[in-house]
Amino acid sequence: MRTKFLLIILFPVLAFSQTWETKNLKGRVTSKDGDVAATHVLNITTQKAGITDINGFFSISVHLNDTLVFSAVQFKKKRIVVTPAIFASSTIEVPLDEALEELDEVVVTPYNLSGDISKDLQILNTEPVVTTSTLGLPNAYVRVPTKAERELYEATSGGIGIPLNPILNGISGRTKMLKKRVERDNLYDRTGRVREFYADSLYQTELKIPKERTDDFFYFCEVDSAFQTVVDTHDLIQIWEFLEKKSLVYRKNNGLD
Repeated sequence: MRTKFLLIILFPVLAFSQTWETKNLKGRVTSKDGDVAATHVLNITTQKAGITDINGFFSISVHLNDTLVFSAVQFKKKRIVVTPAIFASSTIEVPLDEALEELDEVVVTPYNLSGDISKDLQILNTEPVVTTSTLGLPNAYVRVPTKAERELYEATSGGIGIPLNPILNGISGRTKMLKKRVERDNLYDRTGRVREFYADSLYQTELKIPKERTDDFFYFCEVDSAFQTVVDTHDLIQIWEFLEKKSLVYRKNNGLD
């Protein structure tokens, strides 16, 4: 009788501990065309996220019965539930289908269109796109300078007669300071664009960078001479690999591991 009583008490506890056991689930996303890089992997139960590497491999923390969502622009979203079989697996494969939008029927009347855009554009009378450049307006292609750039121009431009302004600003060091500010602003704009490439949660879940230290981490990346070169490639995979390598060094230098 005492043994049965202990089993009644322990069984819910054991079941609960199994449900909340954490595992780092590894797997690979696949597709027919092989374009599986940078597919987002989201655990919507725990709100943790990951991203596949160039070959489609991923790793994400899960519990039993968690729901994972796999998504990318070129694929249909796919949801899977972490069943006991998946939880016990050493690795899983997740095939994704292309997100193709197909029409059952196309109506091209009453304009005698064929449905072939390359042919139909030749017979359509379309109005030109109106922009400042098509209208031939002055300064259509001129970029609006930033506040720091305007201040630098003011500090280095001379007036009528002896150009005292550039001389005084050069002596006081204001010109040098403004040049550094312009360089800093340009670098900050580039960094801001890079941060928008990926979900904010990835910096915490994948790179293990605390949320409150994200700005400091990107400053650490900025001072690397290779940062600008990598960003200018506009290759999201190459940029992410650079951030991964820098995160290892940053965490080690700051005792975050």
